[in-house]
Order: sequence, then C-alpha cells, then structure tokens
Amino acid sequence: MGDWLTIKEAAKASGYTHVHLQDLARQHRIKAKKIVTVWLVSKSSLERYIKEQTERGEKRGRKPSDD
Repeated sequence: MGDWLTIKEAAKASGYTHVHLQDLARQHRIKAKKIVTVWLVSKSSLERYIKEQTERGEKRGRKPSDD
C-alpha cells in the first residue's frame, strides 16, 4: 500500500490512539484520508509529526528541580 497505513497500523506503530490520530488528521497536522469508513494515514507524514514532537520536547527539556 506504499506510504499509507490503516489507522490501526498507524496507532500501533506510533503509540497514539486511533482517536488522537483522527483528531490530528482533522486538524491537518498529519496527512490522512478517509475512504468510506476506513481512515488511511500517510506513514511519512506521521513520522514527520513524531519527529517534530520529539524535537519540541527536547527543546523544552526537563525543568531543573529545587533540591
């Protein structure tokens, strides 16, 4: 199927729930398409989103503790 994953496959690969992935698709944060009742998610789009979120988390970093 090339670059496209079912939403179930995308959820398993990413660790996100299918509901969250649907929300990301509706917000155009990942590329996805719905064919009748089946959601398909672009694998490259999902990988890019995960990478951006990881980098964003690394930039924010851990907050120093007041030990």
